[in-house]
Amino acid sequence: MENGNERGRGAALLPIGVFLIIFLGAGIAFGDFYAMPAIVAFLIALFVAFVQNRGLSFEEKMRVIARGVGEENIITMSLIFLCAGGFSGAVTAAGGVDSTVNLGLTLLPSNFAVAGLFVIGCFISVSMGTSMGTISTLAPIAAGISEKTGFSLAVCIAAVVCGAMFGDNLSMISDTTIAAVKTQGCEMRDKFRENFLIVLPAAVVTIVLFWAVTGNAAFHQTGDLSYNLWEVLPYMVVLVGALAGINVFLVLIGGTVLSVIVGVAAGNIQITEMFSVVGDGVTSMYDITVISIIVACIVSLVKEYGGIQFVLTRIKSRIRGKRGAEAGIALLAVAVDLCTANNTVAIVMAGPIAKEISDEYGVAPRRSASLLDMFTSVGQGLIPYGAQLLSAATLTGLTPFDIIPWLFYPMLMAVCGIAAILVKGRRGR
Repeated sequence: MENGNERGRGAALLPIGVFLIIFLGAGIAFGDFYAMPAIVAFLIALFVAFVQNRGLSFEEKMRVIARGVGEENIITMSLIFLCAGGFSGAVTAAGGVDSTVNLGLTLLPSNFAVAGLFVIGCFISVSMGTSMGTISTLAPIAAGISEKTGFSLAVCIAAVVCGAMFGDNLSMISDTTIAAVKTQGCEMRDKFRENFLIVLPAAVVTIVLFWAVTGNAAFHQTGDLSYNLWEVLPYMVVLVGALAGINVFLVLIGGTVLSVIVGVAAGNIQITEMFSVVGDGVTSMYDITVISIIVACIVSLVKEYGGIQFVLTRIKSRIRGKRGAEAGIALLAVAVDLCTANNTVAIVMAGPIAKEISDEYGVAPRRSASLLDMFTSVGQGLIPYGAQLLSAATLTGLTPFDIIPWLFYPMLMAVCGIAAILVKGRRGR
């Protein structure tokens, strides 16, 4: 490794710095943090990484990134992304999203409207594996509840965002979960159990808070609330299968096939369309798959030049034992998410460093994966320039700052995460 010495080289981090300057600079300059596509900023950073370190030839650098991209976890993660996209496309076309939403609204008590929005958001986001899909699906319903109950629209849409971030953090088919699990080298069911136990108190308190704020009004949903339990079945099969420890590829492929069968049987998918709906879902995951590959290239060169060692040396100098290591992983996750405004990208970038820290200080892989996923979700759920809050604000005519004060769940998730680190650290000592 061309790392200069055991302390590493700070200059090796230049490509990451270039990415942050370009990505954040474009967002500030254009007033839109998605004006600069992340993939373009990463490609520029990769070019910078290639220009650095003349001690290695171009061919040697290509071999370095080939080893990095060919690493088992990167390949597995990319394939899981594509399988998850195929399942999402198939189950959506089969009517699973509409049936799941309508089922939740049918079971919703009339005096539990806003708190119920959070609960439904949790279920849908865990099932769909996407916070953005959950927000876009439930935002119109939140607006209707606000209009008929007189409650602030900001409170109602905040309940939706809170539920969306619950599933974004925990869903078996969420790209954040996939990235966290594969970068840390643990099983999905182990990460889910570890993560769920930490955030469960936050979810319960969030329900109580929303009920306390809005529990004195009733809401009766009008319109078509028909649902088909068969259309909900693929979601349940994937969730149960993943929790049971069945191979994630088998679970996702089985869920995709079941979704197509249900969709064709229900008349929602034409036989001639059953392959195209799966293909559309797979295509929707191309961006994050390509980004993961490019990030792996950059991280490989940064590591070869001594950049990862430099970060580890600085972090380790401030870490005191396992509790300090867990706190370091949490802070790293939040910091990278604040810079990238994308929790999946943040996990992919921070994952290798978090893995090094966890190995050094004996932090269990399921624990480091949970901390990575949880604290990037905390950041993503609260930053006003993140896709989730921007989407919620756009769909409701509000500003992100109108919604932030009511985002109980991300705030409580941070509290629970910090408490888990402190309690576990004391018990460990």
